[in-house]
Amino acid sequence: MQSGLSAIPRALVPRTASTPSPTPTPAPTTDTPSPVPITAAQLDSAVTTFNQTLLQIAIAVGIGLIVWLVATYLIRQVVKRILAGRTLTQRRIFRWAAPALRALDSERRAQRAQTIGSLLNSVVAVVITTIVGMYVLRALGVDLAPVLTSVGILGVAIGFGAQQLIRDFLAGIFITLEDQYGIGDFIETGAGEVAGTVESVGLRITRVRAEDGTIWYLRNGEILRLGNRSQGTYLPPTTDPAAAAPTSGAAGGAHTDGAAVPVHEGKGALGQAAGEQYGNGGQRSHE
Repeated sequence: MQSGLSAIPRALVPRTASTPSPTPTPAPTTDTPSPVPITAAQLDSAVTTFNQTLLQIAIAVGIGLIVWLVATYLIRQVVKRILAGRTLTQRRIFRWAAPALRALDSERRAQRAQTIGSLLNSVVAVVITTIVGMYVLRALGVDLAPVLTSVGILGVAIGFGAQQLIRDFLAGIFITLEDQYGIGDFIETGAGEVAGTVESVGLRITRVRAEDGTIWYLRNGEILRLGNRSQGTYLPPTTDPAAAAPTSGAAGGAHTDGAAVPVHEGKGALGQAAGEQYGNGGQRSHE
């Protein structure tokens, strides 16, 4: 049997592929990168940068505080000047009523000075805070361009939505600075809808008490035309009959019952009486 197999040619005997022996793979390494040691020079540089930034912030805050204190002092001086300025009782037309108007005039000037002082303080505080805040952000390395863009867009949106409110505040500022009216003044709107005595003047609204006791709240931005009877010499629409009609019997024949005489009729009666007493050419006529 074995001799028979040996007679088979070697080329016809199939060859089995030899499997290579597996080679061991290297085990995965778990080596983590070692931290880079901080040198003394880098530490000194970081500390120096931090100290410089902190110093810049402290200088900015200190300068802002000093400017705010100086501005507050100047504003107080302005308020004192307003309080010690020309009062209502110093006007010649109101001197006779000085005892009655002294308290009212003092209250009016005090409110005006308080309004102007609070307005100036608010403006100064906003300006100083904005400048100091921008300098601090710049010292911290914050890019101001996106911040300013966002603030600008936000300001436009707020301004567009609060147009009427801003208009009222601006009108109140000019009313206060120009002293168009104050506490105790009798004012009347251009359309005649509101007429009464001013009780308070704010930056947004003005409170007026009408003659019938009604309290009116007028938005400063909507006051387009306004008359102030307390600042000028107010002339009523009708005059006193005794002052308008002549006292002589010849001239006052038409109005002898004491009824009210309009101004133009009084002037006509006076002209008629003068014509009866004087002839042509301005000479006195003789009977």
